[in-house]
Parts: sequence; structure tokens; C-alpha cells
Amino acid sequence: MKKILIVHTGGTISMLENKETGEVSTTAKHPLSALSFHLTAYAEIEETVAFSLPSPQITPQHMLQLARVIKERVNDYDGFVITHGTDTLEETAYFLDLVLETDKPVILTGAMRSSNEIGSDALYNLISSLRVAIENDAVEKGVLVVMNDEIHTASNVTKTSTSNIATFQSPQYGPIGIITKESIIFHHTVLTKHRHPANQITKNVFLLKAYAGMDDGMLTLLHSAKPDGIVIEGLGQGNLPDATVTPLKKLLDDNIPVVLVSRCYQGIVQPTYGYDGGGRQLKELGVIFSNGLTGPKARIKMLIALEETENQETLRQIFENEY
Repeated sequence: MKKILIVHTGGTISMLENKETGEVSTTAKHPLSALSFHLTAYAEIEETVAFSLPSPQITPQHMLQLARVIKERVNDYDGFVITHGTDTLEETAYFLDLVLETDKPVILTGAMRSSNEIGSDALYNLISSLRVAIENDAVEKGVLVVMNDEIHTASNVTKTSTSNIATFQSPQYGPIGIITKESIIFHHTVLTKHRHPANQITKNVFLLKAYAGMDDGMLTLLHSAKPDGIVIEGLGQGNLPDATVTPLKKLLDDNIPVVLVSRCYQGIVQPTYGYDGGGRQLKELGVIFSNGLTGPKARIKMLIALEETENQETLRQIFENEY
């Protein structure tokens, strides 16, 4: 029987609903701990609490702390299941996917409904994650997210609904596998794996979303904050209003890397349009085009990459040639 470590970090999966007020909040003890007997049929289970936080309060420092928990115990277990709040789950999953140097299964899961709500998905998602963690085919696939009978890669998955239990999707790519009552079925695989081990996170990277009528004000303000990097969710294939070009030049002249992604949830940015603010002009200025990441994940990647290098050309290779 395989040995799995369950690492709790907080989130709805660790909360309970107040039946009088409807409020969902934290509890002194993880509510699923009392239900651990449901898990012992699948594997030898040990549990630990890394921290207990709603996921909007989780920072990259917490993600680094979580990575250390796994690194320190990687030789003691056959796999890991991490329970996490859903709001930032995809960012933690992607962070771990980049920094962890193990081929053992690392599964993140959460819940959209706390364990005492009607229709709760908490225990079911935990059991499903454990089943994936002990599956031999889950080895060498990187960090995975298991929710609602689906298995997603950390790089593709995103939360798509505020409250629907089927919120986690991989737009354009779909899940890498599915979970049935009897089987774990992988119908896709991971072709490449890029790791960037990090022992610290010290940089300050801002994420900005472009919009119609955007002027130079926000970029000028961000420049004055002296960031280590900026990620911009651009329009369409990777375009920005022409008023942003001048402050972008100033940022790039000061050797502040600027990474461009699209605010669209499908497709990748491309240097197609040559007008002022168009993608071709932005790339010629030195803006780095990311290969298909969302804004939050591109920010996570930049935080990690900047610990490795501040060379603009190396950063360009990391963002444009890796996925």
C-alpha cells in the first residue's frame, strides 16, 4: 500500500457553514480529519497542516513554504495531496510545478462547498485526489489539480466560475484525465517539463490589465514604484492602446522586464499588428511575449525566473520557448 502525505493549507475545504447565518468560516480543527477513515482503504495516510488560510491571503512566500514541506519529505512518501482554497489554487499549483524537482504525484484539490453544506464536494474531491496520487500513471506528469471528476495540469487550469462546483477548467486544452468510480483515465500527457528551483522569492512584480481608453497614467505610476518586473494582460493577440507606448519605453529603458499575455482566455499573444501599440511594435520595443500563460501565472513565473536571472534575453527565452 502506498504512503501519501496530505498537506492542509486552509480554504473552503477546511471550513464549515454556520447554519443560522449561512456564513462559511474557519474552524479550530480540519473537518475532514474526522472522516479520514474513508481514505485508509486507498493508502497509508499521514496528515500535516502547513498553514490555515483562506486562499486570498496566500502569498508566494506561503507557496515557497509549501514547496519546502514537500522537498523535506519527498523521500518519505509516494505522493502528496494538498488541500487549498480555490481562489488562488491555480497559482499555488503552477508555482509548485515550476519549483519542485520530483516526478512523484503532487495533487492540489479544494472545495466549492464546505463539508457540512448540502451537495458538498469536499470529501469527494479529497478521495478523488488520493486515488490519483496512488495511480502509477500520475507519475512524471507534474503538479496536477483534481476537482469534480477531472484532472488538470497546473499550467492550463483556471477557475472559471465564482461558485459552480465545475469551476476548474483548462480552456482550449481540456483536462488531462478523468475519474470514474472504478478507474483513473489519462487521455493526454505532458510532453515537456520545465523546472526553475527557487530557494527564495524576493522580487516585486505587478500585474496590470489593459482596457479601452487606457492612458499612460497607470504605467507611469508603476514605474515610480520601481518594480522588478511587470506583467500586462493585453488586448486580443497582444496589443495595447497607443498612449501606453511611451511609458513602456521608459520602463524597458530602465531594464525593467515587461511580459505580455492576453486577457483572452484562449489563444496566445503574437506580434501581428504594426500600428502604434500593436503587438509587432511592442515586441520590437523589447516587450516579452509569454507562451500561453494567464496573467496570474505569468506573474508567478516572473517572480521565480527573476531569482534565476535578470538578463532580458534569458527571460525572453524562458517565457517564449517554455510552456
